[in-house]
Amino acid sequence: MVVVSGSNAQQVAEQLALALKWDHVQLEARRFPDTEGYIRIPEEQIEAIRKEPVVVVSNTFPDAGIVETLLMLKAISDVRKGSLENLRGIEPQRMENIGPGVYLAVPYFGYSRQDKRFKPGEVISARAIADMLATQCDGLTVLDLHAPQVLENLDIPVAFTSAMPELANHLQSEVKPDFILSPDKGAIDRASQVAQLIDCEFSYLEKTRIDAHTIIHKAKDLDVQGKVVAIVDDMIATGGTICRAADALRSQGATEVHAACSHGLFTGGAIRRLTQFVDGVHATGSLANPRSVIDAGEALARGVRELLNN
Repeated sequence: MVVVSGSNAQQVAEQLALALKWDHVQLEARRFPDTEGYIRIPEEQIEAIRKEPVVVVSNTFPDAGIVETLLMLKAISDVRKGSLENLRGIEPQRMENIGPGVYLAVPYFGYSRQDKRFKPGEVISARAIADMLATQCDGLTVLDLHAPQVLENLDIPVAFTSAMPELANHLQSEVKPDFILSPDKGAIDRASQVAQLIDCEFSYLEKTRIDAHTIIHKAKDLDVQGKVVAIVDDMIATGGTICRAADALRSQGATEVHAACSHGLFTGGAIRRLTQFVDGVHATGSLANPRSVIDAGEALARGVRELLNN
């Protein structure tokens, strides 16, 4: 079996291939001067992609990642169907259709926070993208999806997987936290799982919006005096929520505060901002980022195994 990648998730694909003990195939992925994407399966890899199930590893972030993912899936689907016609007439032109067996593993699912319609006329972008992807593959696994319910009743099997076990191992080894905090109710499930795995205290912050620009974070049952605290979330974008939470923890006596997440987007100077408030930032490599210290391959492998076993 083979793991295939393009330009935006090569390292994670290599980690996944290692975890599954499969071969890794790198497709030719580049951009024309006008920024349009180009995908090609190297001729020497066509037979490998035809003879066994294939797992494509690709992020739907940034927007170019959506296009690259769709082009890779289409290229692999055509090769497996035996559709090899080309303008120059290079043989072979057609081969036997070997049927289904193309799976997609998405380390970071872009648009995942656009999972609800708040006003009439809005598009539920996460679902729209998932529906497009579902037409080109036979199964999908996603790592730490922000709101899994958005993919309910998709036309293909979906396996949800999480890097929280790996994140917990890393924190226990490198940080040794006494306390795990969820920055809001939305991250409670993930953060509480980490706390259980580490066997330490847990709580969460309640967000109260005062106006369009002001949010107050209030802790429930928080006792962090003299303790090392890790704030755990599925993703960190601007880092604003983490910084406010860290500030509240410091004011209540925490000796160290660390931030940990599956997906490190770190937009708009987030790393610079975070380093003013926390002692460490820890993320998986689901996206290429300067704080990638946790291998996402094994977590994705659990999702792939679930798809194949079902």
